[in-house]
Amino acid sequence: MQAEQDRTGHEDWAPRLGGRDKPAYIAIADAIADDVREGRLSPGQRLPPQRALAARIGLDFTTISRGYGEARRRGLVDAHVGQGTFVRVPAQPAAPAPAPVARPALAVRREGARAAFVDMTMNQPPIPDRPELMDRLRRDAAEAVADMDPHCLLRYPDSVGTDSATADKSAGLLWLRDRIPGLTADRLTLCPGTQGALLALLTTLARPGDTVCAEALTYPGFKAVARQLGLTVVGAPMDRDGLDPQALRALFEKHRPKLLYCMPTLHNPTTATMPLERREAVIAVAREFGVCIVEDDIYGRLVTDGPPPLAALAPDMVFHIAGLAKCLSPALRLAYVAAPDARQAMRVTGALRATTLMASPITCAIATRWIAGGAAAALLAAVREEAVERQALAAELLPPGSFAGGPESFHIWLRLPPSWTRGEFATHLRTRGIAAVVGDTFAVGDPVPEALRLCLGAAADVAETRWVLSVVAEALEQIPALAGVII
Repeated sequence: MQAEQDRTGHEDWAPRLGGRDKPAYIAIADAIADDVREGRLSPGQRLPPQRALAARIGLDFTTISRGYGEARRRGLVDAHVGQGTFVRVPAQPAAPAPAPVARPALAVRREGARAAFVDMTMNQPPIPDRPELMDRLRRDAAEAVADMDPHCLLRYPDSVGTDSATADKSAGLLWLRDRIPGLTADRLTLCPGTQGALLALLTTLARPGDTVCAEALTYPGFKAVARQLGLTVVGAPMDRDGLDPQALRALFEKHRPKLLYCMPTLHNPTTATMPLERREAVIAVAREFGVCIVEDDIYGRLVTDGPPPLAALAPDMVFHIAGLAKCLSPALRLAYVAAPDARQAMRVTGALRATTLMASPITCAIATRWIAGGAAAALLAAVREEAVERQALAAELLPPGSFAGGPESFHIWLRLPPSWTRGEFATHLRTRGIAAVVGDTFAVGDPVPEALRLCLGAAADVAETRWVLSVVAEALEQIPALAGVII
């Protein structure tokens, strides 16, 4: 291929900056654009190393680095860690488009059409590049709504006794069958997403002024709900396997919390998954002090060979939340809450009616159709496959030991070298068109780690993921002053 042949380099190239009345780094990017357009630079050619070019044309390294960065932002060049900066190879022309169809197709951005800004702050599953699966999901959703009793579209639903309520709970039991064996319908409540479930559970299990416990780094949505309800959150120390049972015992002795909230599988943000022995130890400590556990298992279905959830190990003391937003779709605002018994489930249902009222019947109908018909399992497998591929890219491009990421997780926890603070690094990424979340967002008290969470699922496709990770890898090897960060 011509592009591969041209990658031998263009080490003698220098930008023509004369007559350009603008900052030097902008002029460098303009010169690259001009030379590509006029044929002096060819797709795939390697540009001179930044330090060599700086010495050749008498500019400082920072200016050259910013110039190359501006060219990358415009989509003119690509940077490959350890290899250099290359003139971007245009995407191959697409085959002639088929005749238009009546309904719009789901479009996924491809290489050459990268978004100007990649927001990696919201942890969302990657969209699989599976047109046939997308069509199936859309078709099943439409059929689910079309099959609904018209009265269900115009009235508040009955929570029990109706065919639709029975079918929705049956779908929930089917979804949780492998996670919580023996679960029965009278222990199950359908909530409008994990956030609605947390609001109902905290309203049920605690009162204003009470203390609740969570991991030292925890889901920001839990912190927000607890604060709204007037609860005090204390953070329990963690290690690479999650909660530290001995530290948890000391914390329980001191604070006597009403409940423990935790995310044992693919923890947000650290991606840690507690091994079985650690889960049993945490349960033992909670049982010793009579503390019930709220288990957020929103990522649990992504892991194919993980330990059982806490609710399977201690069903008498664990409230289990199985939201669909992360394993299927954030648009599917539905969470199944498994309570220890029917009485506790009725209390959760009462709190739900007092807070968020109900889960949408339309959402329930779609989820039920997807689960019962197999589309949910197909989507879960596709999301998992995409997540594995993106984690492999992170392992390939980022320095060894610089991040934590479960093999089937679509987010990573990026630990920064001493040269960077989390604020500086986040600011630098934003100047490159990438948004990430700093450790402060997750921290319960001090200290706050110098780390960021990046959602790999936010990138449109694998090519965009590669670009984002290349930018991150390049920044990790620099120091703030040379990366253009004002400190």
